[in-house]
Amino acid sequence: MTSSGGVAFSGGMAFPGGTSVSRLSVYSGTCAADGLAGGTPHLHTASTEAYVVVGGRGALQTLDVRGPRETELAPGSTVWFTPGTIHRAVNHDGLEVVVVMQNAGLPEAGDAVMTFPPDVVGDPARYRAAAALPAGASPEEIERAVARRRELAVEGFLRLAQAAAAGDLGPLRRLYADAVALVRPNVGRWRELWERNVAEQARHTAAVLDALEAGDAAHLAGSALLESPPEERWGMCGHLRAHDVTHPTVR
Repeated sequence: MTSSGGVAFSGGMAFPGGTSVSRLSVYSGTCAADGLAGGTPHLHTASTEAYVVVGGRGALQTLDVRGPRETELAPGSTVWFTPGTIHRAVNHDGLEVVVVMQNAGLPEAGDAVMTFPPDVVGDPARYRAAAALPAGASPEEIERAVARRRELAVEGFLRLAQAAAAGDLGPLRRLYADAVALVRPNVGRWRELWERNVAEQARHTAAVLDALEAGDAAHLAGSALLESPPEERWGMCGHLRAHDVTHPTVR
């Protein structure tokens, strides 16, 4: 793989830790189900996600086998949540977040599953139809589609949270099983992405440590400055300014 600057991409050129980074402006539109503004509840099946709050205020609603909880978010808040943690960003006032994702490439390849009701999540065709945003549509049409899928995911999330709060984890465990069934066909391709990015970066670091131990400075002569301009996207939780860290420009 090469960067747009023509220099070979390797573990030494990857974004630190094999992660990816984006800036998130959390959606301000309210949901009919509970009147809260914010994003679409979902979980990641393979990657840990981190929020570093840089502006505004809000909350993070989460659900796992320990039940539902809510964490207040304000500038300086830093939280992260592991695979299987359902999360929903709630926007109280201009919530702005820097998002750091583990396993750059996997979240972009679809390791997230939204909390649609079980009859949707359990049917791959219905799930894909509910999750998709219209290609080539106007911003207004896309915004309406984002709102529709958020409403559906909030409906499912509230059911899950209510059941878990009452001590019934059956619906959550069913969601986990359905989520794995949805993403399982993609795992072979994800493993290739992980090998080229995360695993390669770990191997590169091991080689650097070997060089340092041997007193070899050759790798320092291959140093570089890299850049990835932001790309505007419609995310699950808000408007994203994401960066393609697997194809950086070498300056």
